[in-house]
Amino acid sequence: MADGPPFRLGVETHEGLAALTAAIRREADGRQLRKELARNLRDVLRPAAAEARSGIMAMSSAGLPTAPALRSSIARRIRPEVKLGGRWSGARVKAFKTKNLRGFPNAPKRTNRAGGWRHPVWGNREVWIQQHGKIDWFDHAFAGREGHYRAAVEAAMENMARRIADRAG
Repeated sequence: MADGPPFRLGVETHEGLAALTAAIRREADGRQLRKELARNLRDVLRPAAAEARSGIMAMSSAGLPTAPALRSSIARRIRPEVKLGGRWSGARVKAFKTKNLRGFPNAPKRTNRAGGWRHPVWGNREVWIQQHGKIDWFDHAFAGREGHYRAAVEAAMENMARRIADRAG
């Protein structure tokens, strides 16, 4: 799955987060501070992930129940992700690929887009159909709340920076 816009809500204040991560590394208990910062950032984004999960669960089921269930499998793969350091630093909510879901690893991406996806008809591999999910279910989960989540992530970063500054001073 590409790191395109519909599948991550990211707060990427690279300079601030990079400086904070470097300051944490200089501390004696830097590993513990990094873990705590990552945990705090994930906790801040958990409500956003829950909103996205409810968005996919609201998609209509157009037929008989099948196993494994598409909507619940996608919902299980939506979670906050935090990376500190490396190529990319930031906090985001991401819909990860669904690897073992009926040979449909890109289910989160395909159910979100207007074009839907094509697949063969059950029992007849020669006939293909176009199927549509709930358009923009992931994007609508965050509509109007981006500023709130950004402010919450920045507040968590600021709290950690203040803790480190209080130690030094």
